[in-house]
Amino acid sequence: SQDEFNATSYDVMAMVIITFETFAGMWINTFIVSVLFITWVKKKSFNSHEKILLFLGCSRFWYLCITWLYFFLSKIYPWCFFFHPIPQLFAAIQSFLNSANLWVSACLSVFYCIKIANFRHIFFIYLKVKIDRIVPWLLFGSVILSLVICILVYNIAGEVHCNNLNSTTRGNFWKLSVKIDEHFFPIFFISGFEFATAFTAVVFSVFLLLFSLWRHKRKMQTNSVNNLSVDAHIKAMKSILSFFFIYSINFTCLVLTLIYITKKKNPLTFLILVFQYAFPAVHSLILIFSNPKLEKTLLRTLLCMKCKACMR
Repeated sequence: SQDEFNATSYDVMAMVIITFETFAGMWINTFIVSVLFITWVKKKSFNSHEKILLFLGCSRFWYLCITWLYFFLSKIYPWCFFFHPIPQLFAAIQSFLNSANLWVSACLSVFYCIKIANFRHIFFIYLKVKIDRIVPWLLFGSVILSLVICILVYNIAGEVHCNNLNSTTRGNFWKLSVKIDEHFFPIFFISGFEFATAFTAVVFSVFLLLFSLWRHKRKMQTNSVNNLSVDAHIKAMKSILSFFFIYSINFTCLVLTLIYITKKKNPLTFLILVFQYAFPAVHSLILIFSNPKLEKTLLRTLLCMKCKACMR
């Protein structure tokens, strides 16, 4: 029938687009992790910035990997989600990795603000001095919070699975065709609070950093400092604004996911999914081009790949 044809076309298009985004994001984050690991082998040490990037790259790689595997199985082998505890495990692991990705991204924004911004307040100066000691605790806190959310999601997903096991058709459970009931509200509340807290941290960090850079740029222009320094500050401001724009889109998509979580084959749901898969790749690219070492290594790698392709 026409409806079946449209459903098949939708599934094929979704699979192709999301597969492309997933493997692009996995390659980009694998590149970041590889460069940082090689740097660690050479230097035998990690600075705070590299620790955050390494943790972020690993969490994003596994998030894309697990989420794509879930999406692939839900389209090709949907019946496997009928068996306990496969749906719960996928939900819990995705929640852990997504939460870790969200919190570590916020930690990176806070780190940039404290490290780069210049304010004379005593508390800010204290944070600037202690930031290298604070970073491991921030990462540890991100893991603990993600684990708590992971356990809660696993338990709630288990309850929902048991309550809806008899009312869902075979293979349709984890396509989220079940109706919203009281079991989903704790997940909505916890996830919404998590998204809002991380986004608030990013907003304040970006605002303070942009204000500090803008003020410093104006001071340099007034004192007739060379154009290279001014250009460097403008480039930094553009990178921060790009990150904030991408993070805002991701935050909006996460909130919309809570609203449209039970909608099946909805165009808006598909668009939200596309943006969510694109975020880890696009944001990681911004991080690469904001880091001179990563940028040079990437350009050198692409040039070598191009040379090898031409030789063939």
